[in-house]
Amino acid sequence: MLLHWVWPCENYNKCDNIISIREMDQNFQTSFIPKKPIVKERAASARSVSILLVISLFILFTVLLATGGLYFYKRIITKNIADMENTLTLAKNRFEPSKITELQILDKRLRAASEILSKHIAITPIFNALENLTMKSVRYTKFSYVLGTDKNVTVDIKISGQAVGYRSVALQSDLFAKNKSLIDPIFSNLTLDNSGHVLFDLEFLVDPSFVNYKQMLLTES
Repeated sequence: MLLHWVWPCENYNKCDNIISIREMDQNFQTSFIPKKPIVKERAASARSVSILLVISLFILFTVLLATGGLYFYKRIITKNIADMENTLTLAKNRFEPSKITELQILDKRLRAASEILSKHIAITPIFNALENLTMKSVRYTKFSYVLGTDKNVTVDIKISGQAVGYRSVALQSDLFAKNKSLIDPIFSNLTLDNSGHVLFDLEFLVDPSFVNYKQMLLTES
């Protein structure tokens, strides 16, 4: 607390000036007092910086961890591949090279034989079917077949024959139609010869599986 000694003023104007100067001094001193606290602003700024620092450190740690994991994973994969190559090399060295070559040649021959066998056509099943289906009043005078070029080879059968009469041809046609292995049997060019017998031509297709040689061997076994 300040004490001011006031001298008596002989002149009224001088005293008034002294009082004004004192008031100005008081106003000047109080104008520099901060209206808001500075401590709170510094605390908020420090808190923002600390949060950004934590986030940056977390991201950096995550990147370093992922990079290290990928590096060690790559090393493990490389090591496994090298171990497998060594194992394969040791396994190859256990066998004689000449023996391996012989086995490879044998494998190629077996594959070629299997392919030929799967495409081989056996006509024997057709003859057996004709023997079982043909009536005693019907006989054949000509037989031929044509192999197709499709993946599933079809066989086109053409037969010429002779029957006692038209009734025999009709009955024979019914017997062929009931056999599922003979596809679309058609009797055509029906004519009578000098002896009164009926001459005919017969054409039909055969199911590829019915004449497959490999399938025939499996069936017989």
